[in-house]
Amino acid sequence: MSRDRIALIHGVGLDGSMWRPLLDFLEPEYDVQILELLGHGRREQAAPEGVTLAELAADIAEKLEPDTHLVGFSLGALVAQHLARFRPDLVASLVSVGSVCARTADEHAAVMLRLAAAESDFPATVEASIRRWYPEGTSVPRELIESTREVLLKNDPQSFLACYRIFATADAEIAPELPLITVPSHAVTGELDPGSTPEMSVRLAAAIPGCTYSIISGARHMMPVERPQELANTLTAFIKEHSNVR
Repeated sequence: MSRDRIALIHGVGLDGSMWRPLLDFLEPEYDVQILELLGHGRREQAAPEGVTLAELAADIAEKLEPDTHLVGFSLGALVAQHLARFRPDLVASLVSVGSVCARTADEHAAVMLRLAAAESDFPATVEASIRRWYPEGTSVPRELIESTREVLLKNDPQSFLACYRIFATADAEIAPELPLITVPSHAVTGELDPGSTPEMSVRLAAAIPGCTYSIISGARHMMPVERPQELANTLTAFIKEHSNVR
């Protein structure tokens, strides 16, 4: 029996393992492909200094089949938006999870400060991310938090920085292209996400024609880990509306 294809693209410094909690709610109904960005996870090649959003997207495009429902998280969402804009033949629908969009001057300044901090003290940046994503009192199991920390610390710092620069700046690059995206699109973020805010999802929905958005109440940035069932419900409801399988 034919199944809809879903491809999942992780965020900067992470890898395909971040999607494991979500898979329980997607398989076996969907054919799920987990893709890792250049310089991440099991990829042997580091991301070179000066790598661009277009180059990350072209690398992912080589692994996609036509008519795939594309789900990108954080940096992965920017990559997915680039693909939806320039390779719509590959993209049945687009879901941007925890995506930044058209940062304000203050938001841009804040992320550039985080980039500078990563350049000067990479391990401290990892711990700052852990605190931001999993604050004290989080319901996320300790083993999943430790798994995230381990993945982040395994990064080659220079490769990480090359991709983090894209995350910090490429929202401005892709912003003029968003109104030209023609595939069905949805944006979802956590109510308490301080970096990829609900306001950014509102901006994204306003920029992409016909794009809808949803906010997961009480969630922070790492929704695939923190709130996998609610995120899966959002993804599957949208994908079923735009299914290729009849």
